Amino acid sequence: MFSLISKTLNPSLSLRSKTQLTWIPHSLRLTTTRSMSTQRVFQLKFEPLTGNSEWIVIDENEDVPESSQEPLLATTSYLDMLNDSCRNRAYRLTIDKTVTKPCHVLDIGAGTGLLSMMVARAMGSGDSTTAKRNTKGMVTACESYLPMVKLLRKVMHINGMGRNINVINKRSDELKVGVDVVSRADVLVSEILDSELLGEGLIPTLQHAHDMLLVENPLVVPFRVTTYGQLVESKYLWKLHDLHTNEAKASDGIQLVPTGLHAILRVKSQQYAMHCDAITKEIKLLSEPFKIFEFDFWKRPDSHGETELQIKATNDGRVNAVVSWWVLQLDQEGKIFYSTAPRWISSPINTSTRDWCDHWKQCVWFVQGKGMPICKGEEVLLNACHTETSISYNLNPKIPRSKVTQDNLNTEDFQLILPPERIAIYGDGEWRLCMLTTIRNALSQRAEPLCVVADDSVFSTICIAHLSKTAHVLSLFPGLGDRGAQYLETVADANRFSMDRVEVLRKRKTCWTMDDTHQKKVDLLIGEPYYYGNDGMLPWQNLRFWKDRTVLDPILSEDVLIMPCKGILKACAMSLPDLWNSRRSLSKIEGFDHAVVNTTLGACGDLSPPKEGPCLPFFIWQCGEIKELSEVFTVMEFDYSKPISQCHGKALVEFTEPGICHGFALWIDWVMDVENSIVLSTGPDKRYWKQGVKLLAAPVTVGNNGFGRTGGCCSTVIEASFDPSSGEVNIQHTFS
Repeated sequence: MFSLISKTLNPSLSLRSKTQLTWIPHSLRLTTTRSMSTQRVFQLKFEPLTGNSEWIVIDENEDVPESSQEPLLATTSYLDMLNDSCRNRAYRLTIDKTVTKPCHVLDIGAGTGLLSMMVARAMGSGDSTTAKRNTKGMVTACESYLPMVKLLRKVMHINGMGRNINVINKRSDELKVGVDVVSRADVLVSEILDSELLGEGLIPTLQHAHDMLLVENPLVVPFRVTTYGQLVESKYLWKLHDLHTNEAKASDGIQLVPTGLHAILRVKSQQYAMHCDAITKEIKLLSEPFKIFEFDFWKRPDSHGETELQIKATNDGRVNAVVSWWVLQLDQEGKIFYSTAPRWISSPINTSTRDWCDHWKQCVWFVQGKGMPICKGEEVLLNACHTETSISYNLNPKIPRSKVTQDNLNTEDFQLILPPERIAIYGDGEWRLCMLTTIRNALSQRAEPLCVVADDSVFSTICIAHLSKTAHVLSLFPGLGDRGAQYLETVADANRFSMDRVEVLRKRKTCWTMDDTHQKKVDLLIGEPYYYGNDGMLPWQNLRFWKDRTVLDPILSEDVLIMPCKGILKACAMSLPDLWNSRRSLSKIEGFDHAVVNTTLGACGDLSPPKEGPCLPFFIWQCGEIKELSEVFTVMEFDYSKPISQCHGKALVEFTEPGICHGFALWIDWVMDVENSIVLSTGPDKRYWKQGVKLLAAPVTVGNNGFGRTGGCCSTVIEASFDPSSGEVNIQHTFS
């Protein structure tokens, strides 16, 4: 399966939360070229099984091929956002009370055009269903992303709005008064917010708009946004970043973070979006909520800001993180609000009826190391800073921020940045024991083995070099590359191995010969598997390891040991009402028909055959209300002792719990040894991995009704096939 990667050049429309593909390895940008008559965009197409990519061209006057368009937009959060009824209602109410007469309204980041249509209707002299043509009123919809512009035009046509709204396919900072628009706008309508608030370029967008596109003292929707935070203690959050302390508990001799090199392998210092409601029972609140920053849309914001807050502890504990959220005041009078606060926050302005949604979460900022110990009643000083695109915190203001920054610069060349979940995996004692045991057993069967680490596993490389003084290790590091090599050089002494026995491939190869391995066959082929930058991929896209094994086939010895030796696609029937509702097909949104977007955005339900919603990656445990309705079952197996090939599997699933089935969770269990004694699962109970989710077109009542009688379907048949040419797994189901 090819994925499409795109990124706009405009900070105001960075697509960070709305259209970022969850499995994109790096932030890539969309390159555009224009002529007088047409616009063309170049979009990067990424093949997960090989890691190869190529640029394709999308022309303004041509339809995007379905094979390209659907994988792209279906993996965005546009659908989730459009299903957020609280958001939609808040914007509609505010627009209706703000736009009360014909005027010029600018909508930045128009998306499907929902807000623009609300504005056009509001200027239609009170007509609740259609907007009347008014020569004095004007709506300018600015949307830079060409595939979305194509969809926007379809939505407007269906709703009879094609002549009411001027759609401009440009970045907002490219708009010029007198060229693209006839005059400065009287009203600004926008929704360019991500979970952190600033990541979609809110500040530079507002700056340019106030400087170049808006009248003085314009009306704005929304009016203001305020960020809040709270100090918390959480063992789970601590494990996501403190690798040094957690691996010390393992006492296995492997030092990914040696003493004195605590920053060598770490998470990036930034806020991470997370559904904090999912860990409510594991969080100890250590302070009351506190206000951090306030941004007014009606005036030009500053690029940088800083504030110091005295926070009083409400409990004894250790501060592991700052949990933050924002509250949006949409109207000038302060009557209409939207909040992303966790459910444990009770406030008059908190939207308590807000449904679970994935497009806006809370954010977490990790406090370094074991955290900061505090006592009830004690006051701590929190320093918060914002740039144009991010917010950061410092809970130890006694150390000047300039010194912290300088220290980071001094060690930047020696730092390997990994995602929080990968840090937690590397610090997990059970996972480390499984890997160590498998590698130790494999090495015991070989003398002076040539070992190839096919993925980006620095752990496997260090394990082999640490455990065997005679092994030669060739690490491919397809994602880490030179950074991985530099990391190994830095930690080699602490792990008691010499880089003379470790080689990192500097150039990617598509064909292997004995010349590449010094005329020696490979005795041990290893992967976790883990590919740097692909953490958000669907589970089976890590079958790239199988593809790599196939490419390496010419240099593998006849009795080569391969770990993992096979993968097992597992599944479980699930009740997922919150997730299903967030991905359900659209009909009318605040009076505007959006059914035309369902197929393109990957909705579940009401799709014309043979269209189905795609499998998407999620942390199941963070998906709101969840319930397992069946035992875990095997769908099919992948045998890595043989080259990659087409696979097919079929399973009869009997429901063990009554309920409403919304779909299936799918994941891969990695069998590490031929004895099948060591299995690493990535299922829903393993919270550091995402699972694939296949949602049903319509929910199905299953199991008994609680009185011993059948209340719905008792079983279903699941069939799956794996296509090695695309890496795609096709899932079919039949209920009975």
